[in-house]
Amino acid sequence: MFKPVTLSLLLLLVSNHLGVMLQPVKAQTPTTTNTPKSVCASQVGTAIDAVVNQPQFKRSRWGILIKALSSEENLYSRDAQKYFIPASNTKLLTTAATLQQLGANFRFRTSIYQNGNDVFTLVGRGDPSFGETQLQTLAQQLKQKGVTQIQKLIADNTYIQGDIVHPTWQWEDVQSDYGAPVNSFIVNQNIFGLELKPQAVGETPQLIWKDNNESRQWLVINRSVTVAQTQPSNINITRDLTGKILRIEGQLAANSEPYVVDLPVVDPDYYFLRRFRAALATENITLGQTLVTPGITNQQEVASIESPPLFELVIETNQNSNNLYAEALLRALAVQETKQQNQNTADVGLQVLQKSLTQLGVDPTGYQLVDGSGLSRRNLITPEALVQTLQGMAKSPVANAYRASLPVAGKSGTLASRLRNTPAEGIVQAKTGTLRGAVSLSGYMNPPQYESMVFSIIVNQSEQPVSVLRQGIDEIVVLLTQLQRC
Repeated sequence: MFKPVTLSLLLLLVSNHLGVMLQPVKAQTPTTTNTPKSVCASQVGTAIDAVVNQPQFKRSRWGILIKALSSEENLYSRDAQKYFIPASNTKLLTTAATLQQLGANFRFRTSIYQNGNDVFTLVGRGDPSFGETQLQTLAQQLKQKGVTQIQKLIADNTYIQGDIVHPTWQWEDVQSDYGAPVNSFIVNQNIFGLELKPQAVGETPQLIWKDNNESRQWLVINRSVTVAQTQPSNINITRDLTGKILRIEGQLAANSEPYVVDLPVVDPDYYFLRRFRAALATENITLGQTLVTPGITNQQEVASIESPPLFELVIETNQNSNNLYAEALLRALAVQETKQQNQNTADVGLQVLQKSLTQLGVDPTGYQLVDGSGLSRRNLITPEALVQTLQGMAKSPVANAYRASLPVAGKSGTLASRLRNTPAEGIVQAKTGTLRGAVSLSGYMNPPQYESMVFSIIVNQSEQPVSVLRQGIDEIVVLLTQLQRC
């Protein structure tokens, strides 16, 4: 029988296996490889409180819920029914609803139709995985059908309606590749790439485009400068939302590696058409007029391509916390719904998401979502709603697909570099979430001496660096993996 321990002794026990527990550290995760000691379930509350009550967290707000996977009894709860900004833990709800509603084998389809007289209609349906290879495949299919010219190409973008960038996303987010717009026509995840190559000290770094077609779309104002290699590099690249002006500022150290960056496109419809024109040219198919407008119905499909099955798209969404994928999946939920004219597709998707999660057993008052990715700070979720989602999905027909989509501690996705060489490595599957001042981790774990558990840990309203907040969360997770009944 495990003997009762005092709080100070318990803290010493945990800190022996987590590194220096009471001091902020730079590393994101404990790295000790000592043999873990067990912690009695009856002591877990005291141990978790000891982590949360460390001095560096005195101004932080914690929401925690821990349960056995098959039980309604709480192992530990702290403000579990209160709202928190979830960051990318939002994707747990989006992917759960999408798998439930559409099935693991659902595929996005991109089609080309012909109505005679060399007039074609291109219909995009928001496939987030669509890239250069798929463009080339469509062009090859047209070539095989004997098409040598397209006098007019109608790009029907009505499948997804509403804002392509959520109005509550912050300015720095929509300037970054992880804040790319979402629409009917997605190619290369709606981003384009460039790099800056340092020159002689005092000279402007050389701008190199990955796609020369994009260089013609921008007026570049390059005020960056090459500095001595002993100085730090600091580059800032922004573009206005008209898609005309690209500003480059800062400094790049001489002899350093080129500065590589991906930026979101401003007008994704015409970005898609530019890339498609280039793909057609490689097949010697000439493209005349292009027009973005609703297409003509009752045409014959002459070329098409489908995305990988949904379960693969969900893996990309959760493993790599891909915002564009999450937003595309949210909009796909609206596929089978009757939409009113000009109704925001994402809003319809959120309505379907709520219906689906309610059927799963998730309290609809436990969350308020405005997007599918978690990039908006207006999203609110309780730890209880996240746990209910995880528990409900564990009983669903798509349980395996859902759980396989989650990063594994120390092994894969956004957890690949976290919780290595700890008792949690390989036995915790969880979704990460990170915004400034808001960090979250929710998922499943299989402790070797305890039954399978589900958990949600969220920290909000903190001035601490992300690394310190993750360290606190990881201390709790490692502690949970050492539980046993005693």
